[in-house]
Amino acid sequence: MARILRSFLGLAALAALAGAAPTPLFGINIGSGDETDGTPSAVSQDDITTDLQRPAQFSRAAYCSTASVQKWSCGAACDAIPNVKVLAAGGDNGATPDFFIAEDPDQQQVVVAHQGTDPHEILSIANDVEFAQVDANATLFPQASSDVQVHSGFQDTQGRTADLVLSTVQSSLASNGFKKVLVTGHSLGAAVASLDAVMLRMALPDDVEVDSVVFGLPRVGNSAWADLVNSLIPSFAHITNQDDPVPNVPPHFLDFEHPGGELHITAVDNSTGQATMVNCPGSENQECAAGNSLLDTSIPNHLGPYFNGISFGDKACPN
Repeated sequence: MARILRSFLGLAALAALAGAAPTPLFGINIGSGDETDGTPSAVSQDDITTDLQRPAQFSRAAYCSTASVQKWSCGAACDAIPNVKVLAAGGDNGATPDFFIAEDPDQQQVVVAHQGTDPHEILSIANDVEFAQVDANATLFPQASSDVQVHSGFQDTQGRTADLVLSTVQSSLASNGFKKVLVTGHSLGAAVASLDAVMLRMALPDDVEVDSVVFGLPRVGNSAWADLVNSLIPSFAHITNQDDPVPNVPPHFLDFEHPGGELHITAVDNSTGQATMVNCPGSENQECAAGNSLLDTSIPNHLGPYFNGISFGDKACPN
């Protein structure tokens, strides 16, 4: 746990700076983009189980070794969703976080899942801490307008696996007749997954549904990026957990903005594992993660539990 805390302290400090920064700061264009304070509405336990639990299990499995994922013998995460056929898996726990692409016949979908930050691997952490914005890659995101800017480190990471993800998904859809793709991940994996989801939506036929449910998502791009996600993937959902600081980095004052679709966990019952969750209207809703108190930042909330006993990281994986 000490290593995990050290890994994320820099993120927590930047979250604090984001909330405390005056306007302007060092000549930077601060606070552009939308903020809302619409009243959140309750999310039912049935909706959590039906809509979010399966993506969470896939995201949890992405932390396990490539060898165990390829055999779909990755412990509790794999056991919870049997009948999965892994098509490709890889990564190096560093510059290229682990990932897999699989067929999920029970849900008639192809799944892409990306591992989050591995606190034991410095290259993986380095992917998180670059905050420069760059143009969206014109090859991977051909429909992105010139004002779309994304986090350079996240885009570089996504680009290392993009070709394999796209070709494998296309091949699977052509062979199995499925019409749905789910893209998921936690932390850094959530950032890569959101980029993948936009790439896939642009590349796949209109009759293929592309959904993305991610967990502990840092901000990936500017307001134009957020608008792009909102327009292309209206079902996009990102789950924030209580006082996790990671959803508040990179800072909003550096012109980073979340898309809509935030579902915010306000409490987790330790005895039952059930979460109290709300649906947060708009973007950067001050009643949800964007309005968290800097005095109550909780690094452990980033790893979980989130709901129904699901946490993220390699502890749940077999040795």
